[in-house]
Amino acid sequence: MSNGVQPGESPVQSVDRAVTILELLAARGEAGVTEIAAELGVHKSTAFRLVAALELRGLVEQPGERGKYRLGLGLVRLAGAATVRLDLSQQSRPVCERLAIEVAETINVAILDVDAAVNIEQVLGPSAITTHNWVGQRTPLHATSSGKVLLAYLPEPALTARLAAPLERFTPQTVTDAARLRRQLDAARKDGFACTVEELETGLNAVAAPVFAHNGQVVAAISASGPSFRLAKPRLAEVATAVREAAEEVSTRLGYVRTRA
Repeated sequence: MSNGVQPGESPVQSVDRAVTILELLAARGEAGVTEIAAELGVHKSTAFRLVAALELRGLVEQPGERGKYRLGLGLVRLAGAATVRLDLSQQSRPVCERLAIEVAETINVAILDVDAAVNIEQVLGPSAITTHNWVGQRTPLHATSSGKVLLAYLPEPALTARLAAPLERFTPQTVTDAARLRRQLDAARKDGFACTVEELETGLNAVAAPVFAHNGQVVAAISASGPSFRLAKPRLAEVATAVREAAEEVSTRLGYVRTRA
């Protein structure tokens, strides 16, 4: 079978054996099917099917004609995604702590999770009047500053699909017109930041800027949010500059090199 599962063998058992193969190759560098079968305690045909399934996904590879397998470049892709997430938390924390003091507002780092923005870091500024914890919460893309930033840098087909769906209204200020939202996203790419004015909650304003990974992809957004009476429209532009500079610093820490036109 192409997925490496034999009749009578459960998918969980098959996955467990596949992981064991990866751990074996990680420890030994390379191994043949006979050696893998002996380690798993299975017939060579079973080991071959499992290895073939892993090879099809690029998780293992045969560098030569000796019948030996080693870990494949597909693992680099998976490890890279996990590394970016870990690096993002590590590299953004000190920057966000300084930003929270500078602008005296709540700072969050959010990432895209399918159809929502999820906050993975939060630092409360000295003026914060709430202890609301946004970490782990899913927030709508079109009604948050971080969400707008993440939307703005989606590939065009994905963005078009998102804007084709109805946009939920959370307050009287929520932007639910796709054409108007697209203009805001165009401005976000041009200006390097996006704002929301009482669009998710009445009395809450926010501004966010994109964080780029080493490959130039936007992997997160850093936002500053606060009560509308303090983070009013005239002050949003001032705070936007600080947030954008902080996001650029985190991007640099992640290995991103901005190219100048």
